[in-house]
Amino acid sequence: MEMRPDLQIKTVIKAMTEDVIPALDPDNQLAQQAAQLTIGTLTLIAQHLPLEYRFDCDELRRLIEFAEQLKRDAGGGAGTALALAELTAAAETGADVIDRARAEPSELLDAIRLLRAAGSRTVAAVFSESDETTRKAVQATVLASSKEQLLRDRAWLIIQGWEPNPESVPRIEELLPPVSGPVR
Repeated sequence: MEMRPDLQIKTVIKAMTEDVIPALDPDNQLAQQAAQLTIGTLTLIAQHLPLEYRFDCDELRRLIEFAEQLKRDAGGGAGTALALAELTAAAETGADVIDRARAEPSELLDAIRLLRAAGSRTVAAVFSESDETTRKAVQATVLASSKEQLLRDRAWLIIQGWEPNPESVPRIEELLPPVSGPVR
């Protein structure tokens, strides 16, 4: 059970290559072509996935520049003025979004991994050096944090069908606060 798309895609490509394609009837050209198309599409997705965020940020930056140039070039009557007001508002929204989009997704993932490792080392140090009361407090903190993460992991993977009572797991959209909100 793997959560990260890049590893999921590699797993599916490997399964298609090593298990599915060899099991297909070699004379069934349609099935062979469909399998190869599937592998090709997944390979393309895997190659582009790390760049998707940067691609979108680049497009947004260029659209903001386009809007600024269009505002300088445009002229006309009341309809143009109304359209320019809408364009100005949209460009301001875009500029705010791009201003807040400072970290690369890989930086976010690196920060998560760094915090996981540092947290693990801290727990290990506490358990080797602290008294029973401190260990119990840290244990309660670890269990509460793990419970919250496990719920999100289960909700994230609900579609895979591993949950015996899927209706008991909240939807992932309900568990994730907006990114721009305060840290809880």
